[in-house]
Amino acid sequence: MKILGILNITEDSFSDGGKHLAPDAALAHGEALLRDGADILDIGAASSNPDAKPVALAIEMARLASVVPMLKAKGASISLDSFVPEVQRWALGLGVDYLNDIHGFAEPSLYPELARAKARLIMMHAIQGQGLATREDVQPAEIFGRAVSFFERRIAALSGAGIARERLILDPGMGFFVGSDPRNSLTLLRRLPELKARFGLPVLVSVSRKSFLRKLTGQNDAAGPAVLAASIAAELFAAGRSADYLRTHAPGPLAAALKTRSALDLPGS
Repeated sequence: MKILGILNITEDSFSDGGKHLAPDAALAHGEALLRDGADILDIGAASSNPDAKPVALAIEMARLASVVPMLKAKGASISLDSFVPEVQRWALGLGVDYLNDIHGFAEPSLYPELARAKARLIMMHAIQGQGLATREDVQPAEIFGRAVSFFERRIAALSGAGIARERLILDPGMGFFVGSDPRNSLTLLRRLPELKARFGLPVLVSVSRKSFLRKLTGQNDAAGPAVLAASIAAELFAAGRSADYLRTHAPGPLAAALKTRSALDLPGS
């Protein structure tokens, strides 16, 4: 199990927008995430929630350039969170360890560069075809089949372009990325073992502070204690359903919860 600590260098991320926009604040937060137990830093400079504003390419690049090289120089394992091909090319040139794409690498012109690179590729399933997350109704009975079809298409395209299958990581999507109904996220969480068995690939889950947890708890404060507790509960559930990576805003509490869960599972403990 690996923990990805979320580092948002943004103005309007749904729970911490603006807090780490200044380079010094972003660097300090990245280092804190690593101290708290993150194995990987997942760094993004453009929000993808439904209420976010588009970020110009030059601004996204400048935000990342002010932080990513410094954290990489300190030995941090970096995941770059962007669906913009120009940003992904820049990140590959820098030698990041992971690319994280909410569109699941939909741009074929990038495939030759992806094939030559070594970075692992986190392919996220989402119901929107392009752009930011949307508020869209999808029936819970449909969501797993949609995720399976999405991954079948993407894996075939990437493999056909010479990208090694073992570099791929599947993210089924959560929250608004899979529809307005909280049951869609719950369905995907419950069926993680099926997804993993079907494709034989590692799975990443990102439930931290997501909209479906706020709906379930009736709490609107995304960074509040109730939503933190709900996030950890969902993360532990995902860990029990064979998730390989957990992407979170709070690696410290999650690491402690995972350690306790592991101790409870030990024979004779």
